[in-house]
Amino acid sequence: MASRSADPRDSREPRSGSRSESKGESRNGSSPNLDAVSLAIIEQLQEDGRRPYAAIGKAVGLSEAAVRQRVQKLLDQGVMQIVAVTDPLTVGFRRQAMVGIHVEGDVESVADALTSMSECEYVVMTAGSFDLMVEIVCEDDDHLLEVINRRIRAIPGVRSTESFVYLKLKKQTYMWGTR
Repeated sequence: MASRSADPRDSREPRSGSRSESKGESRNGSSPNLDAVSLAIIEQLQEDGRRPYAAIGKAVGLSEAAVRQRVQKLLDQGVMQIVAVTDPLTVGFRRQAMVGIHVEGDVESVADALTSMSECEYVVMTAGSFDLMVEIVCEDDDHLLEVINRRIRAIPGVRSTESFVYLKLKKQTYMWGTR
């Protein structure tokens, strides 16, 4: 690895008050140091995930090759993913719901079982009224019923569920930046 640059934009120290400091660790257990340039790269990609590395480099003051390296490092560390986000309705998924789940016993084993289900797009352990919140994307009401009734409720430890069926999605964004 090259020596540290004198350019303050290339500092390896995390930005004070950055999101990375509040999170502490990435999903894979490492503690990535996100400097101002890495955060700026993330923001560029959140605006347009297909933005060319040369354009990102121009915006953040790095070469195309340096941006490519940093993006790969961010991907490898699990800091971010670059994916195509679709509107479920336009690709044949007519029913979405958030399902609150009460668990008896080990919450993590139930969460692990849910993460293996392709219909579960979002699985989070919570503090509050529910032990888990799960976003489900299904083809139709029959599919949603099958997922909840025959699959989720059959998982050992699931005590009860409460479904919040989406009537209309008003906002879905991944543009929170790197505050």
